[in-house]
Amino acid sequence: MTETETFLATARQVILDEARALDLMADHLDKEFAEVVRLVLSATGRIIVSGIGKSGHIGRKIAATLASTGTPAHFVHPAEASHGDLGMVAKGDVVLAISNSGEAPELANLLSYTRRFGIPLIGLSSRPESTLMTQADAHLLIPNAGEACGFGMVPSISTTLTLAMGDALAIAIMKYRDFRPENFRDFHPGGKLGARLSKVRDLMHSGEALPLVGAETPMSDTLLEISQKGFGVAGVAATDGTLVGIITDGDLRRKMAGLLEHTAGEVMTASPTTIGPDALAEEAVAIMNQKKITCLFVTDNGGPALGLLHIHDCLRAGLG
Repeated sequence: MTETETFLATARQVILDEARALDLMADHLDKEFAEVVRLVLSATGRIIVSGIGKSGHIGRKIAATLASTGTPAHFVHPAEASHGDLGMVAKGDVVLAISNSGEAPELANLLSYTRRFGIPLIGLSSRPESTLMTQADAHLLIPNAGEACGFGMVPSISTTLTLAMGDALAIAIMKYRDFRPENFRDFHPGGKLGARLSKVRDLMHSGEALPLVGAETPMSDTLLEISQKGFGVAGVAATDGTLVGIITDGDLRRKMAGLLEHTAGEVMTASPTTIGPDALAEEAVAIMNQKKITCLFVTDNGGPALGLLHIHDCLRAGLG
């Protein structure tokens, strides 16, 4: 076997070992998991996640996932907890303590604190008979499936299982609470994800920036409105304010002969494609791409124009 083949064989074996352990954990999930979910849902405070070493690294990610999906959570380092950070844990909180062996001595003071003050404790470990699991009020048991290194020294399978269990917990809670993309946007306003979750109302132009004319407006005034507002279009409103049409560059070309003798209502394309203000901007981009248009008027159930969304606004926000 060549050196390259050896490297690839090792990598594939690690991945297969971890995948088999994940399958084993999924098969053995039971009502204990449901009890943990109920305990978290009943908390009036936050979920305090703690662990030492690799369990601590995974714990930070679990806390972050919980927090970003609507369950207030933060990570408390067990060593720092023993030097004052126990004050971060209060009545109404639930503690999730992580230790593969269940015997991490650094967790001792935190466990004692939860017992003394009646704070619910969830243990996440591979050893049901360990100190952590016997002290805990609820249990997340991961399989004791060894480690991918073959001699049980390098946290690999155990950390993968712990991470997956944390994800399972966070998403089960998220689904129960009907946490939706628009809620997710509140916790992820930045970057590409924030752009994808932007709503139309976040990006649209409104008020004085909106190019709008009445159906009886002469085309000379309509052209002035199109030019001044700079979007290359104008919306046409009925006397009650309802958006009834749109005038685009194509409409102008089709009516070029005697254009200035017409009114906006005579030139417009009736019943234009619109979108609601609470729709995701990504949905607006899909509509514009599908219909090969560059902007959408924003209305609420076909009423008055509330705004205008241009494809350039979406591109600047990182969409498209």
